[in-house]
Amino acid sequence: MRQREEEIAELQKALSDIQVYLFQEREHVLRLYSENDRLKIRELEDKKKIQQLLALVGTCNGEITYFHKEPPNKVTIPQRSIQTGDPHERKEQRPVRTATAGKRGQIKLSGKNDRAPAQVKPDDQTLLLQVEALQAQLEEQTRLSKEQVEALLDDRRIRVEEAQVQHQRDQAKIKEMTDKLSKTQKLLYESTRDFLQLKFEGRANEKSWMAEKDRLLQELDRCREQLVKSCDPEREREQEIEILRMSQAERTARTSRSEEVKNLTEQLAQAHRLSDMYREQCVALEDELAKIREEGDVGREIFKERSDKVAKRLQLMTQRYEALEKRRNMEVEGFKTDIKLLRQRLRDLEKQLFKVTLNIGPDQDLAVLGALRQGNKRTHKIQGELRNLKAKIYGLENELRIG
Repeated sequence: MRQREEEIAELQKALSDIQVYLFQEREHVLRLYSENDRLKIRELEDKKKIQQLLALVGTCNGEITYFHKEPPNKVTIPQRSIQTGDPHERKEQRPVRTATAGKRGQIKLSGKNDRAPAQVKPDDQTLLLQVEALQAQLEEQTRLSKEQVEALLDDRRIRVEEAQVQHQRDQAKIKEMTDKLSKTQKLLYESTRDFLQLKFEGRANEKSWMAEKDRLLQELDRCREQLVKSCDPEREREQEIEILRMSQAERTARTSRSEEVKNLTEQLAQAHRLSDMYREQCVALEDELAKIREEGDVGREIFKERSDKVAKRLQLMTQRYEALEKRRNMEVEGFKTDIKLLRQRLRDLEKQLFKVTLNIGPDQDLAVLGALRQGNKRTHKIQGELRNLKAKIYGLENELRIG
């Protein structure tokens, strides 16, 4: 029975360890899901940036430029061919070029204005995807925390039930041993009473025998004196015969009494042996009862310590859950503020791009590329700030988990 209880305890411990490992794996899976969502959103943003840059720069029929991470440091601008002819003809051709350039600027501006709503919608969609991913992560984390708390409550309930069952078993065993002890004490009391009664009876019989012996000896002495005083030989013979008869009767009485004394002595020795045996059993049962009581006290202390530990662990998990919920709310607020800042920066970039497209000319390619490079630097800076913010969040999670 004890071996089976030990096996059950080991299996319960293994089950609790498996639950802990399962929760750890689920947390790892949640981290992987969040990382996957982040990478997908980043991929979508990169695709949109590439499309926007391609839409802004445009492609010529004669050349295609490929960018790798950042634009090159040196920009080559093809030289215009020198036109030969009359300067008056060139003066006449200049207004046509300016007109065509104005038309081209109007076309580019109209294309930019037509494309602006289409660019705003994907950015809003990206932000909505980020918010949905964060909400899904928050829901999964909340569900995981609730399941952890429920598992801890189930574990505590099982421990309490086991402790109650063990306490009932100990109480039943203590009651059984108490009954045995009371029965043994009762038997010891009865045997002691019988022993004392037999002892008193033996002493009373011994006193009566001694009194009878003294009486007979006195009677014998008196008879002898009468025999000495008498002178009749016949009477003397009769008295001797009578004395012999009396001595024979006395001998038989003595033998019977000695046998009775011997029997009583044997009974007394047997009563002594029984009392010693009962005394030893009583001492052994008292030792066993003390041991059982000590085990019961130890079991109560262990149960109390385990209950206190489970209560402290539950309180700690509740505090951690509240801290996690508070941190999640703060993260949501932080992400909302980040989204607002990103939207504001996006509007600023759109305004700058709009100004650039309005003021663009044939000699402003380098300025556009410089603005694009600054935009890329700002984008990398924002990404670095987001990485640092996520690293701080993960560090806070680790500190909360360790604490």
